[in-house]
Amino acid sequence: MRDFRLVAFTAVAPALWGTTYLVTTEFLPANRPLLAAAVRALPAGLLLIATVALLAGRLALPKHAWWWRSALLGFLNIGLFFALLFVGAYRLPGGVAAVLGALGPFVVAALAYLLLRERPGGRAMLGAVIGVVGVALLVLRSTVALDAIGLAAAAGGMVVMSLGTVLGRRWGAPEGFANRSTALLALTGWQLTWGGLLLVPFMFLIEGALPSFTLTNLGGYAYLTLVGTALAYVLWFRGVTTLAPTRVTVLALLSPVVAAVLGWAALGQSLSPGQLLGAAAVLGAILLGASRPRRSEPPVAPTAEPLAPARRA
Repeated sequence: MRDFRLVAFTAVAPALWGTTYLVTTEFLPANRPLLAAAVRALPAGLLLIATVALLAGRLALPKHAWWWRSALLGFLNIGLFFALLFVGAYRLPGGVAAVLGALGPFVVAALAYLLLRERPGGRAMLGAVIGVVGVALLVLRSTVALDAIGLAAAAGGMVVMSLGTVLGRRWGAPEGFANRSTALLALTGWQLTWGGLLLVPFMFLIEGALPSFTLTNLGGYAYLTLVGTALAYVLWFRGVTTLAPTRVTVLALLSPVVAAVLGWAALGQSLSPGQLLGAAAVLGAILLGASRPRRSEPPVAPTAEPLAPARRA
């Protein structure tokens, strides 16, 4: 039962990321992807760090190896991933980016074997295969234009996020906190802050001065910061540091399904029978791939988003 709850809570993160397309297209200023990425990351990170300070009664900064560990994870999971995500988002059709993202479980399985000596479970890998097919049915169209830079960015984003997932599993949560929940809040806050600080200079360099914001824009940014980032990444990193990496990444397939359903429900986008079949295949893949393997997973050492219905944020 505890394992089921952990998987269910972790699955909330990609479900929330699936709402990013709707929020971006309906509530945010147009053509400001790096602004959206920086606003998602930096305020959420600072908010979590402040929350941990209130809970712990002190400012909880990284210690010893966690300075470079949190910086590296923030660079991979947030800063570099967000940048590559948005480059791919503007240069590729959503379906192509989604299929590349769906290959993540296979990359994670290879990295987990190399770095953690964890063999991927048969259920997780079968679920990943079914998931790739389901995502392709859900989001691909017959007329797709391929762009070399976009392909490289989307593939690179999938690889760096996969590496961040495996390293997060290897290092677990930092010590020195009253409980594991507070440690995970701190770890998430550090990563989001590092990633946001990385994005800010590129945001000003590439996109220029900040635009004027409407109340609708501010509401959209508030949702992305508090719900789509702070809450989602706390839940995601909790799963990353506890569950086997392949099981976690299979859950990410939920993001394009949620985005497609919201596009149908809120934006009037149609869903063909093939797309409905793809959505059903993805959900089946998630249930299969995220189910508990027969052999228990090894315990974690104590010291140790989409711009289109196809993309993960």
